[in-house]
Amino acid sequence: MDSRSDPGATLLLVVSLLAVALVYGVLVPGDVLGDGSRTVLYVVVGWVPFTLVFYALGRGFSSPDALPSMRSADAGLALVLVSLLVSLGLETLGLSPEQLPEAYVLQAIGIFVGLALFGWGIGRRSRAIGQRPDP
Repeated sequence: MDSRSDPGATLLLVVSLLAVALVYGVLVPGDVLGDGSRTVLYVVVGWVPFTLVFYALGRGFSSPDALPSMRSADAGLALVLVSLLVSLGLETLGLSPEQLPEAYVLQAIGIFVGLALFGWGIGRRSRAIGQRPDP
């Protein structure tokens, strides 16, 4: 394996980018303009390839010297969970996304930044584990 990039990670990156483009470029806008019944489902399903994009970037294009800590992945997961809880709290208070979409913008940004941090942290860690010499 080359020390610069991982061919498997590059393939995963390309496939994940295509999946993200399909979900957020075709499925979500098409459903929003249609009846909008499956928009939330498409957005949530799109979280997986979005996270895999950053996993592939961390796995294929990072160069950790030692075994990196999991702080970025932990912070990303915490940010996702806090953003989801805040969104649920707003929904409980009666502020639905249909009534006040501006109130959900920060939570949406938090979810995507958290997923990116999570994917990057796991990717860097798996890259470092893959580069460790066998005992």
